[in-house]
Amino acid sequence: MAKKTVNSIYIIMIFLPLLLNSCDGRVIFADTHEITGGVWELSDVANFAFSNSDTLVGSDVEFLVRTGPDYPYRNIYLFVTSSSPDGKSMTDTLEYYLSDEKGNRYGKGTGGVFELLLPYKSNVFFPVKGNYSFQIRHGMRIIELPDVYDIGIRITEAEKK
Repeated sequence: MAKKTVNSIYIIMIFLPLLLNSCDGRVIFADTHEITGGVWELSDVANFAFSNSDTLVGSDVEFLVRTGPDYPYRNIYLFVTSSSPDGKSMTDTLEYYLSDEKGNRYGKGTGGVFELLLPYKSNVFFPVKGNYSFQIRHGMRIIELPDVYDIGIRITEAEKK
């Protein structure tokens, strides 16, 4: 019986921070796209869609990337296409650093998995009610990008100043 209690405590210790972070009242939308087999193919586009009903609230948009210890680069390029309900779209080419010059990884890491939030847009307004979409693909110069587990998006209410 004592072993079962110890296992339960470990499970609670692992999932409690995740649960507390997900209870942030400012989160408008959050989703992740799992990379099959930990190898992000150039053709694998992560698609995210959310319905916006409040055109008066500023929002912060950020991406989340989870990589393993064998990710071979210091940086990652992303091609991000965003589309609004009125049919307008735009594509951004973004570069983010995942580690410093000495290879020390940024973000949080447990069990060899590193998680990093990547800022995209701050205090942006979604001016039209309806469905917005984001498509994300990697922009590295190889077809198969190894040791990438997830790519995600999080949209939160911008802090009022």
